[in-house]
Amino acid sequence: MLVETGDSPVDAQNTRYSARLGRGMEPGQHEETPGQDEEFTNAAELRSRLRHVYWIGGGSGAGKSTIARRLADLNGWHLCATDDLMQEHAERTTPEEAPFLHRFIAMDMDERWVNRSPETMLETFHWFRGEGFGLIVEDLLRLPQSPHVIVEGFRQAAFQSRAIPGEGFVWKTSDPEKAGRNIAERDHLFTMRIEKEAEYLRLRTLQVDTTLSEDDLVEQVTMAFGI
Repeated sequence: MLVETGDSPVDAQNTRYSARLGRGMEPGQHEETPGQDEEFTNAAELRSRLRHVYWIGGGSGAGKSTIARRLADLNGWHLCATDDLMQEHAERTTPEEAPFLHRFIAMDMDERWVNRSPETMLETFHWFRGEGFGLIVEDLLRLPQSPHVIVEGFRQAAFQSRAIPGEGFVWKTSDPEKAGRNIAERDHLFTMRIEKEAEYLRLRTLQVDTTLSEDDLVEQVTMAFGI
């Protein structure tokens, strides 16, 4: 689980590289582009405007939604659950702005979850590639800076919807068992990628396992946020 505040020590340059990693660049690969200094300045300004925002991210099933809701209730914060915004954000994009998302929308259920390998599913996963993230930022900038905001993701509705046999989107495929295996492996690969990038970007992380109670996790996240 990733836990960060809007004024985290991760600098604007790392923020810029983080966006690139979502498009397939590996840690350590730097690319000089025109307007670089302006990008850094804009990123620093954006970070300043989001100082009141707390972020919880990570792989599916890490407890992000539960902990975010607990903290929002305890502290009187505004909760931004990015999974709940998926449909709205998809409708606010164009194929030019979000090509991976719109190719995914055009697929049938077997093309999405059965016929492709977990590796391909991950590399073409539109939300992981960063498509639509700017819309989350736009929504946050429209909110007042008080009270604080806690944002939780990563877009884990898929994990929840396949948890009950006979329900959820995998049962709309021709091979629900294979679809479930593919998604589970994609999620595993995604979690490994998150760990790698979090280490590179020096983001604060918490290891979540079955030995932690909900109260324990709330306490750890609270300490990580310094509140």
